[in-house]
Amino acid sequence: MELALPIWFEIGSLVVLTLILVADLLIVYKRPHVPSMKEASLWVAFYVGLALVFALLMLIFAGGEFAGQFLAGWITEYSLSIDNLFVFVIIMARFSVPRKYQQEVLMVGIIIALVLRGIFILLGAQLIENFSWIFYIFGAFLLYTAVHQALSKEEDVEEAENGVIRYLRRHINISPSFDGAKVRTLVDGKKIFTPMIIVFIAIGTTDLIFALDSIPAIFGITTSPFIVFTANVFALMGLRQLYFLLGGLLDRLEYLKYGIAFILFFIGVKLVFHAMHTNELPFINGGQGIEWAPEIDTWTSLAVILVSMAVATIASLIKASRDARRRGHTLAEEIRPVDGE
Repeated sequence: MELALPIWFEIGSLVVLTLILVADLLIVYKRPHVPSMKEASLWVAFYVGLALVFALLMLIFAGGEFAGQFLAGWITEYSLSIDNLFVFVIIMARFSVPRKYQQEVLMVGIIIALVLRGIFILLGAQLIENFSWIFYIFGAFLLYTAVHQALSKEEDVEEAENGVIRYLRRHINISPSFDGAKVRTLVDGKKIFTPMIIVFIAIGTTDLIFALDSIPAIFGITTSPFIVFTANVFALMGLRQLYFLLGGLLDRLEYLKYGIAFILFFIGVKLVFHAMHTNELPFINGGQGIEWAPEIDTWTSLAVILVSMAVATIASLIKASRDARRRGHTLAEEIRPVDGE
């Protein structure tokens, strides 16, 4: 289906989103602080509500198919962004970034992510327009990523980060401590970098890796560059506040990575089926489309994404609750003999 969103809707949306991002950036720059749970909750609710209002406007002005594609894309990108937070937590802890300045670090990370994803979206759209077989590659890549996501361990991420850290410390003169949120500082009359430069590079590298995963995933839902980009913007806008809201809850969502892996696997299969259905490669079925390959519609994709995230989250919270009770029972057993003495 050829997408044809009203041009005034696209331009107006991008202008409003840019103004919101600039205002958010100014707030962070002018008032660095650790947001309270209430503040973080209100901001997350604001950005989620904004995304839903945008979907409603798209429904009114462009139709249900467009709105459904945006919702499915936004939820997919939001899910992958939550996975991104796990790595952000590791980076912040590894470099002992003061909590007061973590908002600025996250905001810089979000800007880097938007730039990188914008570039990948433009490249992806051009590839899809000129080479329909690219869906085979996107699908295979997502299938590989899904398996890697399900089987990877936290230690793998930490080892990769340690390699980056060692390289940077060998090649860049870095101060032993932070100087607020500054990237450079004055030490013994000489300008040198602070550890913040390594944090920004680590965040940027992480964003690059996640962009490689997320862009093929959302192109499996929609081929509209506008919907792909706005879904990414809405997913990333609330990421900073979500980081502070979730806090210690992230390490309790043990099964979340499996939910995300299943979503990536599902979209990978969907892309391969789509490539088979619209096949033009001469060495596959004589260059003709494969009729039995199903085309999975937007609303089915949305349902699978929502159910996958819900099951993974609920299962994680149930396990965390059981583990807490088990630890409580163990502690009680250890204390009981002491009470009897």
